[in-house]
Amino acid sequence: MTSPVSAAYARLTEVCPDLVVTELGAGEPAPRGGDWVGAAELAAGGAGLDTFLAWDEDQIQRDYGQPGRPDVVASFGLHRYGWAACLLITLPWFLDRRVPRLPVTHVSYDRVAGRMAVRVASFACLPGDPAAVLPGAVVVADEEALRAEVRAAVAEHLEPVLGAFGPRMRRRGRALWGMATDEIVEGLWYVAEMLGDEERAVRELDRLLPGATKPYVGSAAFRVLTGPAGEPLPTRDRASCCMYYTLRPEDTCATCPRTCDDERIAKLTAAAGGGGPPPPPARPAAPPRAPKITPGGVTPSGHAE
Repeated sequence: MTSPVSAAYARLTEVCPDLVVTELGAGEPAPRGGDWVGAAELAAGGAGLDTFLAWDEDQIQRDYGQPGRPDVVASFGLHRYGWAACLLITLPWFLDRRVPRLPVTHVSYDRVAGRMAVRVASFACLPGDPAAVLPGAVVVADEEALRAEVRAAVAEHLEPVLGAFGPRMRRRGRALWGMATDEIVEGLWYVAEMLGDEERAVRELDRLLPGATKPYVGSAAFRVLTGPAGEPLPTRDRASCCMYYTLRPEDTCATCPRTCDDERIAKLTAAAGGGGPPPPPARPAAPPRAPKITPGGVTPSGHAE
């Protein structure tokens, strides 16, 4: 099935081959069985969330030779889901100025195969968009109104998910919505850089999350440091911590709130290619942290490994 956001999902798969999005038609059942889990199952907690987090628990033990604390396991799991889920909404907005509404009942995820299945029943768009005449279109007045739709759509999807993950992460309120801020920013930052449009993404994200946009905590928080040779080193200040330091205390990421500017400059300068964005794609081989993740594992990029 195709929809007004299909082209954006196709572009997403071009730059993140480990994330394939299938759109479900009217009446078509959501996939179940195997490694599929519905977002509503994650939001309900219980066995569906237990099974989902078991993957992160096993990965931490396998890759780091030690168990992760339960709150760390849950933090990694939320990051890996939230990063992909936010892109379902933010990338169509960024590329085509269309914002799908995707409640948890409309999204399923197979993290092992890197697949998501979505049911797009409605979307917001701007006046003059050819898609504005289609069923399910909600036409809003201007760019700021469309940004409000992005914030609302992500909040609608993430709020029940955060409610289920929160107790396992030992986080509430502001801490959870700080993570939501980071997933919105770092997902689009990464994909836009892969599409060759990083500078525009930084501007757009600064407008999307300028601060004081509840329930989100903090702003996009981009800034530029100066390297030893006077070169610009793009970075940002995360609103939350990914908890990677609990496994490798000496190796925090370059956007971590625990990392001072001198250390950031050293990490960014040492990394090949400068200061690219830090998030992992849908099924990373390593926990959320500074390096970009590829299907084969971690590769150095704009952030130190």
